[in-house]
Amino acid sequence: DTVLTMKALRQLGIRIEEKAANRLIVHGGRGDLQPSTEPIYLGNSGTSIRLLTAVVALGKNTYTLLGNDRLATRPILALIDALNQIGVQARSINSNGCPPVEVNGKNLFGSTVTINCETSSQYLTGLLLLAPCTEKGLQIKVANGLVSRPYVDMTIDIMTQFGIAIDRQGYDDFQVGGRQTYRAGTYEVEADASQAGYFWAAAAICKKAVKVKGVNKDTRQGDVNFSSTLESMGCSVKKEPDGITVAGGDRLRALEIDMRDMPDMVPTLAVVAAFAEGTTVIKNVSHLKSKESDRLTSVVRELLKMGITARCSDDELMVAGGQPRGAEIETYGDHRIAMSFAVAGLAVPGMRIRDQHCVEKSFPNYWGVFERMYRSG
Repeated sequence: DTVLTMKALRQLGIRIEEKAANRLIVHGGRGDLQPSTEPIYLGNSGTSIRLLTAVVALGKNTYTLLGNDRLATRPILALIDALNQIGVQARSINSNGCPPVEVNGKNLFGSTVTINCETSSQYLTGLLLLAPCTEKGLQIKVANGLVSRPYVDMTIDIMTQFGIAIDRQGYDDFQVGGRQTYRAGTYEVEADASQAGYFWAAAAICKKAVKVKGVNKDTRQGDVNFSSTLESMGCSVKKEPDGITVAGGDRLRALEIDMRDMPDMVPTLAVVAAFAEGTTVIKNVSHLKSKESDRLTSVVRELLKMGITARCSDDELMVAGGQPRGAEIETYGDHRIAMSFAVAGLAVPGMRIRDQHCVEKSFPNYWGVFERMYRSG
């Protein structure tokens, strides 16, 4: 996703220097984006297309954003509607509320906009990013709830560090003044708590202790709380300044939990639940249907292959713990399905992951790290 986003920004005239494997220099364009005669291709990156659909509205040109077949089924209508409310001409080219998207950018005056964020918080993030570059700013009102709220907190923290003033009333109302300028600076990207979750899950099902270094217990990342979820299931957790350790206990207990703000950890939790005593009920997860795959259906299908009883409704996932057996796992091109079910292979022989290269979307060296953990016992 990061590579696709960088390529898109370069296509829009933003200069990005790769100084080292872990260091980028981005030369800002003060909101001025160059025209692009070619469509902006974003693969299956929902994050990229949602953020860039908003940002290209500043470009005063016509842009087409598209992706692969799966991205063409993922919803973006709520963002399109919000952009039209503030004077941007934006549309779903196939009139189905999904990509490809066409955006006619212009000078944005600013106004009040209402947006539905029950499917993705990234619609709100996109509007927040462009708001300072409008003439009068935006007042953004959130309707019908907001999922993945910690990511909005992260967005606001980062914008504040780059000099943008934002007023907010909880998660319902955000006010961003216009004619603000993002101030250049240095930003250190935190360790990814979502990736840490796979190794904590391994500790839980293998009854081992695993420490993930670099994950800050005080981070805004919601997925850091997955360690606490595992603690509720019977693991012990130690949070230190340099990382978080999860140690599996003698037995795993099922639980009932709201995962609205930790959707990326749901497949991993479902795999852990397969090894627990009792039935785990995971609530408020309807937005998982529009991820890289329909993650509710995908998880249920693959758990059934492993001999685990599982079912989903529109907004819940239920997993009855048992004795998982090895199976050939279809990943549906979804990196999180691949990484989550691979963890089960540490405790169950005969697990085979198809299309293992799909992990490159977010964790290119996952299998190398996974193998090192396996060999270390």
